[in-house]
Amino acid sequence: MVRAFTALLLLLTLAAPAAAQIEIRAPGQQTIPLALTQFLPREVTPRPEVAAQIDQVLQADLDLSGLFSFVDPAAFLGDARRIGLLSSEVDFAEWRLLGAEVLIKGTYSVQGDNLVLEARLFDVVRRRLLDGRRYVGRVADARQMAHTFADQILKSLTGIEGPFNSKIAYISNATGHKELYIMDVDGHNSTRLTDHRSIVLNPDFSPVSKELIFTSYKQTNPDLYRKEIYSGREARLSGREGLNISARYRPDGREIALTLSYQGNPDLYLMGTDGSLSRRLTQDWNIDVDATWSPAADRLAFISDRQGGPHVFVMDLQGGSLRRLTPSGTYNATPDWHPKDERIVFTRLEGGRFDIYTIRADGSDERRLTFGAGSKEHPRWSHDGRFIVYSSTQDGRKAIFVMRADGTGARRISPGGGEASHPAWSGPWR
Repeated sequence: MVRAFTALLLLLTLAAPAAAQIEIRAPGQQTIPLALTQFLPREVTPRPEVAAQIDQVLQADLDLSGLFSFVDPAAFLGDARRIGLLSSEVDFAEWRLLGAEVLIKGTYSVQGDNLVLEARLFDVVRRRLLDGRRYVGRVADARQMAHTFADQILKSLTGIEGPFNSKIAYISNATGHKELYIMDVDGHNSTRLTDHRSIVLNPDFSPVSKELIFTSYKQTNPDLYRKEIYSGREARLSGREGLNISARYRPDGREIALTLSYQGNPDLYLMGTDGSLSRRLTQDWNIDVDATWSPAADRLAFISDRQGGPHVFVMDLQGGSLRRLTPSGTYNATPDWHPKDERIVFTRLEGGRFDIYTIRADGSDERRLTFGAGSKEHPRWSHDGRFIVYSSTQDGRKAIFVMRADGTGARRISPGGGEASHPAWSGPWR
């Protein structure tokens, strides 16, 4: 699939070491004062709805990051109404007077259905350009362009690209059946991908292509399917008798870990992407399910009730050693391994509801992230590890929420019209 728009690097006059002069703080600590100006039109006839859309996306993405505080636009002075894409054209003294440390400025040009977006990030303190981008596409791509620039802002300031220009898959019963959907990280552009008119569960994105695997009861048995998102092509990967569930791609996309029960008991297996079995990992009378890969693909965390109630276990794929990770709780579920770190997120049932916890892969430093009404289930990390997507019944009906990795900043993103669950977060959507 050809990208909806192209991005061209422009006028990067600031070397990477200079960008480090801005102090980056963790969410929840002192934030960076940011001035976000509305993008100005290049043509005679402005399109204010385009500028408003760009502003809304950038503000929402950067607010979710937890790294910034926004300078009140009501206090903006004359420079906010002037096009200034070069550092020599920006009145940094005005922005310094308002307390801003970083500044976003930009322009847009619309000709028919075509859109050109110029975006700039400035270091106000050092009076320098940090980053500049030019995006060319269609007016309908405005939101995606803004998400992409928000990702670039985080990369420029922290060295790690943001996850805003990615996708979230989820299950919704809006049609009366549990079907697979995909949406933007902020909940826009929700699209139904399946019409199985049955039960679809547990999607997972391929890390190397735009496709998903998921379990479906389309043919009565819980079988594993693979679906190409843009072509719509779909194939059954595993239709073995019994369970074919909770499948997860290896980080390099070469294998799939899943639970099968065709030999009588739900155990973990490794499967090729063509559906061929390569290895049985567990052989126990109890249930082993919900495997998740370590970043180096040398270990799996999963849920097993082999020591009583469901607990998180970690298995070494080389030596086969197995150890219990969660020391407490009678019912732990749905772990997900951080994409870059030794931390695992999971849920625990206590007091009649699920809440989200994290724990280090050595069993230390357990932290509870969610509190309050409703159950929070099926947590999954964003590909940069800064955020967690999950389902929650805190508003009554099950919906999809995102929050920062420390549990702050939670917001609902799934559209109405049904209950939503089983979210999965894609990698960068190029």
